[in-house]
Amino acid sequence: MSNSVIPWPGKRRGGKLVVGAVAGVLVIGGFGTACNPDSGQEGTTSGASGNAKTGGGTKTVPAFVGMGLQSAQDTAQKQGFYSLTSHDSLGRDRHQILDRDWKVCSQNVKAGTRVATTTRLDFGAVKLAETCPSKDQSPPAPAGSTMPDFKGKAVNTARAALASGTSITVKDASGKGRFVLLASNWQVCSQKPSAGTKLTGQPVEFKAVKFGESCP
Repeated sequence: MSNSVIPWPGKRRGGKLVVGAVAGVLVIGGFGTACNPDSGQEGTTSGASGNAKTGGGTKTVPAFVGMGLQSAQDTAQKQGFYSLTSHDSLGRDRHQILDRDWKVCSQNVKAGTRVATTTRLDFGAVKLAETCPSKDQSPPAPAGSTMPDFKGKAVNTARAALASGTSITVKDASGKGRFVLLASNWQVCSQKPSAGTKLTGQPVEFKAVKFGESCP
């Protein structure tokens, strides 16, 4: 799920965390440890093996690029990596709600690198039908005192880059009069004021079309 972290000991199945059964085991284990402090309950450091889920072991990071996002997450957890997050490689800031619908385009730690299992792994992803970009794209930076050039950017990221009090109007550039309901699916074609204009609190207007459509 976009920008979300999968904490130990949750196990992702279909984009959901399955934690109830594990929580119950930990509660029971807590009683056992109280009676026998050397009982070696799971969750304690297991020495050099690196298999302990809260220990300081190290593992080699697998190659995740090209895998489905859900499969990549499952593989990472099998290797002992439980701090996982993902982001939209196209810079549209979409949430990866159903991970099986996304594929991995990039990973923040190079495959084959040996790191601590507590290292956070970040997957750049796009939807299955989309093409991975040659390089991960980032949403626009905060606008500051001058109007950025938002052409080609997702409407939702353009909104987020402007001051929260900015009055913003978005219109369908195709002339069909469609409502811009899911802003991450629309790209900016034109803007008022133009790029480089000093921002003094004036209203902003965008004209946009859906991604995959051409701007008029």
